[in-house]
Order: sequence, then structure tokens, then C-alpha cells
Amino acid sequence: MVRELTHFIGGKHTTGTSGRFSDVYDPNTGSVQARVPLAGRDETRAAIADAAAAQPEWADWNPQRRARVLLRFLQLVEGERDALARTLSAEHGKTIADAHGDIQRGLEVVEFAAGVPHLLKGEFTDNAGTGIDVHSLRGPLGVVAGITPFNFPAMIPLWKAAPALACGNAFILKPSERDPSVPLRLAELFLEAGLPPGVLNVVNGAEEAVDTLIEDPRVQALGFVGSTPVAAHLYAAAAAHGKRAQCFGGAKNHMIVMPDADLDQAVDALLGAGYGSAGERCMAISVAVPVGEETADALVAALTERVRALRIGRSDDPDADFGPLVSRDALERVRGHVDTGVAEGAELVVDGRDFSLAGHENGFFAGASLFDRVTPSMTLYREEIFGPVLSVVRARDYEEALHLPSEHPYGNGVALFTRDGDTARDFTRRVNTGMVGVNVPIPVPVAYHTFGGWKRSGFGDLNQHGPDSIRFYTRTKTVTSRWPSGVKEGASFTIPTMG
Repeated sequence: MVRELTHFIGGKHTTGTSGRFSDVYDPNTGSVQARVPLAGRDETRAAIADAAAAQPEWADWNPQRRARVLLRFLQLVEGERDALARTLSAEHGKTIADAHGDIQRGLEVVEFAAGVPHLLKGEFTDNAGTGIDVHSLRGPLGVVAGITPFNFPAMIPLWKAAPALACGNAFILKPSERDPSVPLRLAELFLEAGLPPGVLNVVNGAEEAVDTLIEDPRVQALGFVGSTPVAAHLYAAAAAHGKRAQCFGGAKNHMIVMPDADLDQAVDALLGAGYGSAGERCMAISVAVPVGEETADALVAALTERVRALRIGRSDDPDADFGPLVSRDALERVRGHVDTGVAEGAELVVDGRDFSLAGHENGFFAGASLFDRVTPSMTLYREEIFGPVLSVVRARDYEEALHLPSEHPYGNGVALFTRDGDTARDFTRRVNTGMVGVNVPIPVPVAYHTFGGWKRSGFGDLNQHGPDSIRFYTRTKTVTSRWPSGVKEGASFTIPTMG
């Protein structure tokens, strides 16, 4: 039976009125499991109107009272974490264990945002000038919006919504139409936790809904995670409409393997970071850079055996290393990239193109592929694949290895595996990317630090979660005050100074 999904506006589920729908597939079988409505302009404006009406009262709640809503939300999610993970897995295709990680990383940002009373404290200077005090206030923007991707349907919505709500904003979430059920359930749980109706609205849709969020003057800020072309477009469009924006795009994350690295540790790291979640992570390692031919030969030999042994299965198979891709389009794109790599002369060591899971021939399963002797001029290296494909680019020496991620157009994350502290320190200081791991393959910072890439991976000057998220979702008002004691000084026609 195909489920009919809804929007969540004004604290209740609302049916779609645009007449347009998108199918939600079961990636394991290729069959349609639900239909989600795609909002038009009228539905999106209704969500904005409800948010605008609800926001002032929510902003008037003191920060500690708002934080208690987040704490109750955390308790509610804990009570149904397994059900959420199973729903997420069934729509996305990642394993249930990986879905639990998706949820957990989102909850960690909710925990951080619950500390908002401390984070919203302003500054104060006593007697900045004779009898003059200066203080600053942090206040919410009003209505803000988040456009989130399919690959983390719990984590990224929570990364966006939790800090925004904690700061006193109303939040409109436009999740991916490929796996919308978990975002809808999270909205229900926020309402159950005490969030006033209308403060968090979920609008499912595509271009028309996004364009409306950008163009409507009531929406003050926009957050996005997705592909680089869309991120660049939305950032420019938001700026043109006077909105602040943080837009995060694609990635091509490298892992440098030095000759002194623990090879077994490096291979384990590459397998998990390269093939986990079928490679559908913006922080996936898609390029391995062994330094020196001896290191490269040993690494490829060890990887080959392990990659061939990877277990691909249903997303609910507890023994599967990874499950299917999210859609048939994604599957065809990955196969096309492997074809292109072969045509451009890369050495295909493990070919996953013809993988098929018995009994699930219509599912969106891609086998694991491994390339060796990839060069920076190849499409495999230049473009984000977003699938279970790992490319080995051999570097002659450390400097060449350092320059590869530094000069790549994307600058999301990078990892270095070495036993040498001097090398690690030099690398972390010089490499031109936003996030760096040393013997850590997926360097996603903890929630109280900030997450964000450089170059074509990130647009905007403030990143996700951590202190940057509070700065992004608030604006600062600075007050200069004086209480005269009855002395009249007369008019002054020069600029005020505090000397």
C-alpha cells in the first residue's frame, strides 16, 4: 500500500493542494512506498504566514524556557529512536546502524543548542566614556528557512532547526522529497515537546517552494546543503533578495597515506569512510593519496582484497556493510562515472557495476568499485560521484600529496594518516580545506565546534552548528547609554569620541 504524506503547517498535517506529487521509493526493491505532495507558492506562503504569526510570541519566551522545549524533544526522540532509524533506513537505503548515527549526530546539535541561555549573552562595557555605558543584545532574525538533502534526513534538519529555534526564530524546513517521513515525524515531536504551533513548519516541495522561500521578504535567512551548482545559485539568489545565507555544496575529500602510516588502520579507515552509506556522504573519502610507489602498491593490494569482500545487502540487514543508493537516477549516475573512469584510462581494480542482490534485482544497489592510477585531469578526480567508488591517486612525495586537496576546487574535508607529529602539524597548518583529520578519516567536528568547507564546498562566512550557528541565526543590537546628572554641555557638532 502506498502511503500518502503531507505537509506540517501550523502544528498540524495538511494535504497538498498543488496537484503535484513525488514518489518516495523503497531503495531495496525499487517499488513506490509513498507519495509526497510538492508545495506550490500558495502553500509555501501559508507556511511563511503561520511562522511569521507565531514567531513574536516564541521570541518573547526567555531563552531558558525555549531550551526546555529542546530538552523535552531529546527525551521524546530517545523513546522512539529505533522506529525513527528504521523509517530513515527504509526511505534512504543506509543501514539501520548508520541511520542511528544520522539521528545521533543531529541530537548532539540539539544538546548544544539547549545551552542557548549562555550563548545568547551579550557584552557590556562600564564607563566606556565619562558616564557612558555600552552593551549589546543578541536577538532572533524572525522567520528563517532550511533546505536539506536526502543523505542525512535527520541530522541536517536538526543541525539547521535546533539553533534557529533556540535563538527565538520560527523555522520552515524544506526537506528532500526523496525521504521526507523522518523530518515530518521530528516536527510532530517538537510540537509534543511544547513548541508552539507554527514555529516549526515542514513544507515538501521542489523548485517552486524553494523560489518562494527565497523571494518572500518575510524569510530573513536561508540555510542549504546539497550540490555545489545549487548552493552557488541559492547563495547568489538569497543575497539578491537581501537575505543572509549559508549554502554548503559538494566535496572531494582526500585521505593522504604517508609511508610511515599504520597500513591496516589506513585500510580500515578507507573502507568505512569511502564505502559507508554507499558513499552518499558529503564527508566521504573518495580519493586515497598514498605517498610513494611502495606505499601505493601495498595500499592497493590490501584494499583490493577487502573491497571485494564487502557485504552489500538490504538496508535492514544487520550484516550489511552498506545498502542501496537512494534512487535509480543515483545508481545510473554512479555507473556512468565508472564507465567514464575506464574510458579516460584509470585502472579499474574492482568493478562494481554489475552487482545485483539476489531477489532484489530492481533495487538500487551499486557494487563497490576501486580505481588505481587516477590522475587529477580525470573526471573521476574532478567531480563528486556520491557513490561507492574510491579513487587512488599516487603522489611522488609529501608536497605533491599536500597540493592535491589544497588545489582541488572543493575544500570540504581531508585526512592525513601518519605516525609523525611534525608532518601532521605542518599538514594541518598548510592544507587548504575547512576540516582536517589526523588519523581520523571523517573529521566531522563535535557539535560545539563548527562544521563547514572552503572554496566550492561552502558559500557564506558562517558555518553550521557550534558558535557560528548562533551568530548566523541572530543579529546584534548595540546600545550606548548615558544618564545625565543635570549638567548641560550644549550642542556638539563633532563626531562623538570616548577619549
